[in-house]
Amino acid sequence: MAGHTEDELRGVIAEYEATRNAALARRDARLREFHAAGWRAVDLQRITGYSRETIRQALRPEARLAANVNRRKAAVAGPPADYVPFSERKPYVVADDLDELRGPTSGTIVLPHHLDWSGNAEYVLDRPARLASMYRTVLAEAATKDDLRTWLDGTLLIQLWASLWLPPPLRRRWEDRFPELAAARADAA
Repeated sequence: MAGHTEDELRGVIAEYEATRNAALARRDARLREFHAAGWRAVDLQRITGYSRETIRQALRPEARLAANVNRRKAAVAGPPADYVPFSERKPYVVADDLDELRGPTSGTIVLPHHLDWSGNAEYVLDRPARLASMYRTVLAEAATKDDLRTWLDGTLLIQLWASLWLPPPLRRRWEDRFPELAAARADAA
């Protein structure tokens, strides 16, 4: 930064912008001359290699001005005011009783396609990371309470609960139904 000022840097940018805009204006004027002499826009595009939009804006300066004004004014569209995220709308299934969850606790299982369509639906339950991943998948994707009864174990669910990454609405629904899950998470914190 020594030996140079912010004003000098701004001057470099201003000079570039001025020369760039002047060069652009000269190029566009020449392209309009060729067009007036009978060259078709498609021929100008083919020979110069410019896009159809660039040629269109060169031949019609008001098109470039309108495109640039709209580009600067374009607001980032947000969701509608009444938008509700999918995680809040998704119909998560919650068991009636943790004791009825008597799914496998060891070995290797393959989840059905309606629960895990990832292409990696085989889970070695003796590996803690895969066990947690399987529980997270079943909790998030279960369509019926039978899915929960078939694949989850209530005791193991309580043990894993604090370590599972779950969508907040799903976690809230389960913890509202089973205070012992909320307590397990509080104990782990």
